[in-house]
Amino acid sequence: MTDKNKVVLAYSGGLDTSIIIPWLKENHGLEVHCVAGDVGQGSGELHGLEEKALATGAASCKVVDLRTPFLEDCVWPCLRAMAVYEGRYLLGTSMARPILAKAQVDYAAEVGAGVVAHGCTGKGNDQVRFELGYHYLNPDLEIVAPWRNWDIQSREDAIDYAQSRGIQIAATKEKIYSRDRNLWHISHEGGALEDPANCPPDDVWMLTVDPRQAPDQEEIVTVDYEGGVPVGIDGERLDAVTLIERLNEIGGRHGVGRVDITENRLVGMKSRGVYETPGGTIVLEGLRTLRSLTMERDTMRMCEKLMPDYADIVYTGRWYHPLRRSMDALFREATRYVTGKVRVRLFKGTATAIGAESPFTLYSEDLATFGASASFQQADSRGFVKLYGLPGAVAAARAKAAGEDLSA
Repeated sequence: MTDKNKVVLAYSGGLDTSIIIPWLKENHGLEVHCVAGDVGQGSGELHGLEEKALATGAASCKVVDLRTPFLEDCVWPCLRAMAVYEGRYLLGTSMARPILAKAQVDYAAEVGAGVVAHGCTGKGNDQVRFELGYHYLNPDLEIVAPWRNWDIQSREDAIDYAQSRGIQIAATKEKIYSRDRNLWHISHEGGALEDPANCPPDDVWMLTVDPRQAPDQEEIVTVDYEGGVPVGIDGERLDAVTLIERLNEIGGRHGVGRVDITENRLVGMKSRGVYETPGGTIVLEGLRTLRSLTMERDTMRMCEKLMPDYADIVYTGRWYHPLRRSMDALFREATRYVTGKVRVRLFKGTATAIGAESPFTLYSEDLATFGASASFQQADSRGFVKLYGLPGAVAAARAKAAGEDLSA
């Protein structure tokens, strides 16, 4: 039995969700229960979160460790698809929202709440990601989205609201970036970044050093993969969380993984975001090379054709849609033999694969060599080329008979 007087809020302890607690009580008379998912945002954001929520007026607050399921159940499927949105965005925030929504729905069932709430604005993508998650997982829950109907119009207004109620916040009117961090990445929006003409200020970056200040000596890291996902570094098998944390540290000190993109939001507007994904950039670089070694041509090309569609499904919040699960089955089968190790060179903001090996390689030196080959007969190519070009040759003959200029 659910109680419509109880609401579970997706809580981060940041500016927006901190002021939503008193707002829900004051304007809806709701008993507020908070849930925060630990997806690797760091101990600084999570320390004292329960106490802060209670001090702000929450009836309860629960922090759920989601780091391993976030990587294994959300990030790894996207890796198998090599999913990148609009050619550059590695989907860090997009992949995290579904599992956070699930934690929220689960906590609503635990406390008997009939309402859920989030702090997403009406301009962003996250409102869709959270709410589609609610719809798929428990369509009976009512949804409250304060940014759609309260009087607060800006982050400056939100700061004033917090200060008027004695709520401690880290945001200031001078340094007003909106950030989202997890194990895979950190995103930065707002402030000086809202003008695409502005170079990102130095105080934006948190995970990566300025590539110009990175070490003058390159570093080579070897990433081990099994079935299209990383399983170890430099020969040491690691759990998912430790692996990404270590690659983030290694890549970060070389300035790897910075992206500055003006992307197309689902709601229709363009938005400028700055992202840092050091470990993910290394993983994708190695995986791209290993796939070319182990996946046969037609399967790899089909995966490349489907990747933008898969990335769009994830970006637009349709994580629990049957189509994504169906596509997952294809990518899982397609990457079954994407196993091996890749050496990646890190230097001044770049990650470059420089060598790969696999027990399932499809590369044959005997076939590819420019020297003598025992298994390839050069004379066989004559008939192949003639048949391959036959459709074009027939069309050319017709055009010539019609007097067309074939050189145009």
